[in-house]
Amino acid sequence: QVQLVESGGGSVQAGGSLRLSCAASGYTYSGNCMGWFRQAPGKEREGVALTYTGSYSTYYADSVKGRFTISQGTAKNTVYLQMNSLKPEDTAMYYCAAGRAYCGGNYLPHTSNFVYWGQGTQVTVSS
Repeated sequence: QVQLVESGGGSVQAGGSLRLSCAASGYTYSGNCMGWFRQAPGKEREGVALTYTGSYSTYYADSVKGRFTISQGTAKNTVYLQMNSLKPEDTAMYYCAAGRAYCGGNYLPHTSNFVYWGQGTQVTVSS
């Protein structure tokens, strides 16, 4: 049974930082796209920062480039999202997701390719 478990969400003031973690188990990580989506009320779910476990390629949404950094654990069972310079528009439920697809550079496959999802962790940024 594939499981993704997120942690690290919380409430911070604008300009603050949070570090999210996603621990995965139950499947081979090599060759998978794994990382973070977010969804705010009334908005569609969007890819935020993801990495291709087979090559360490990374994808970032334009809105978070330069502020967020995704990294893989040495054993590839955990991914981290370091979020700096947080803005109120970053407020959302953040979900860890994984799927057998490539991601990196400017390319992110459609959400339907991600078949494994975590429970979500809330990030709230106040102004």
